[in-house]
Amino acid sequence: MMQPFDRFLEDKPLYYKEIDHERVHSAYGLLKPHIRQPRTIHVVGTNGKGSTGRMIAHLAHKNGLTVGHFSSPHILKFNERIWMNGNDSTDEVLEEGHQKLFTILGKEMSEKLSYFEYTTLLAFVVFEDCDLMVLEAGLGGEFDATNVCDKALSVITPIGIDHQAFLGESIEEIAGTKIRSIQKELLLAPQVYDEVLEIAQKIADEKGAKLHLSLCPSHRMTELEVIAQERSWGDYLIDNACVALQALDILDISYDLNDLRSLELFGRFYPLTEKLRIDVGHNPLAAKAIVKALDEKVVLIYNSLDDKDYEAVLQTLKPKVKRVEIIPIHSQRATTLSEIEKALEKVGIEYGYFESKLDKDEHYLVFGSFYVIEEFLNKMQKKLNVPK
Repeated sequence: MMQPFDRFLEDKPLYYKEIDHERVHSAYGLLKPHIRQPRTIHVVGTNGKGSTGRMIAHLAHKNGLTVGHFSSPHILKFNERIWMNGNDSTDEVLEEGHQKLFTILGKEMSEKLSYFEYTTLLAFVVFEDCDLMVLEAGLGGEFDATNVCDKALSVITPIGIDHQAFLGESIEEIAGTKIRSIQKELLLAPQVYDEVLEIAQKIADEKGAKLHLSLCPSHRMTELEVIAQERSWGDYLIDNACVALQALDILDISYDLNDLRSLELFGRFYPLTEKLRIDVGHNPLAAKAIVKALDEKVVLIYNSLDDKDYEAVLQTLKPKVKRVEIIPIHSQRATTLSEIEKALEKVGIEYGYFESKLDKDEHYLVFGSFYVIEEFLNKMQKKLNVPK
């Protein structure tokens, strides 16, 4: 018997020590004859995937295309992951998609698939009538569930050291794993590590793919800087916007740059109030971008998952942090609070624990992962009037 989507998803574990990389390909082989695949942009990298993908999707939708954007993880509700034509998917749309997908795959295959694999294929079902599908890769690239379908363009956002247990210990290994997901054309965003460009060029040559390097003409940069100031964006969001615009240019998709003024990037250096920002960044590369974006010192509300280099994150953020308030999070991957304390003591930052209170005279940054933002918003929902 088929369970309703919400219960079906609850029964799936979020994390696996080992993943069968062939399983999702087998499942997609069953699904592919039954659905239409829209023109697809695949967004792969370490940082900036969510905001770059949403900018692409938003601009294309505003100019008349029907667009689906698959992203992960979510902050408050699963529906955020499957966005279509300007809105998160409804419960009814997800349930209808689940019923179709489960029927096509069958009970055995549906139950075998991981949480991320099943929901990726669910997005394919929900988006089948769209003109454009924007797919954000999970933690990988080559072996990611989003890599099963054909892509018109791969967008490679900044790559850094993250998820070493799955992707490799060096920047070369991590970049190789991510970039080997490309097919026909790739757009390479500005990178922190020079090795990434070398690897991208090598893989593009091997695959006969066309490599585009991110370029932003001065007049476009000037326009984006004006919008960024209006929207209180950090510089890294200007970079991401440049990449998004170029991706649309490559595929000859029309847009109006001014439509970025109506874009909401909830969770991406987002000003929840005048003195409170939330950001789902969680690694040293994200921390570097945040330090550049902050104008003043902040009280940092923080926690981390155990596979992150939280000591390096804290060391990077230290010049802009007055003190840290640790917020406990509910995740099987959360590091122990004592380890966070040890890292703070080693880095030399004053700390305490978040008590669900904000000092009106302080500026705050909530940073550390989707789990940190979710926990903070759950605690502060009524006080801050955050939409559910």
